[in-house]
Amino acid sequence: QVQLVESGGGLVQPGGSLRLSCTASGVIFSIYTMGWYRQAPGKQRELVATTTSGGTTKFADSVKDRFTISRDNAKNTVYLDMNSLKPEDTAVYYCNADGSMYLKGNYWGQGTQVTVSS
Repeated sequence: QVQLVESGGGLVQPGGSLRLSCTASGVIFSIYTMGWYRQAPGKQRELVATTTSGGTTKFADSVKDRFTISRDNAKNTVYLDMNSLKPEDTAVYYCNADGSMYLKGNYWGQGTQVTVSS
């Protein structure tokens, strides 16, 4: 059974920082492309950042130079470090594990709320 468990969301003031974590179980973590997506109220879910099994990263233009994605294969965990947060970063953040490159499944976490407000 595959599980992705996110943590680290919360309320932060504009300009602040947060670190999100996502720990996976039931998958061969190291081969999966891991990603973070977000969905704000009334909007579609959008890509925030991804990191491939080889460590190649990709970011949405809106978060480049502010967010960092990293992974620790020994801990089956992917992180999203968010700096200089803006109110428009407010959303539910979802962890994603994409194994399609190796004909494996695609999985989502339950989401964690990030609210940026003064």
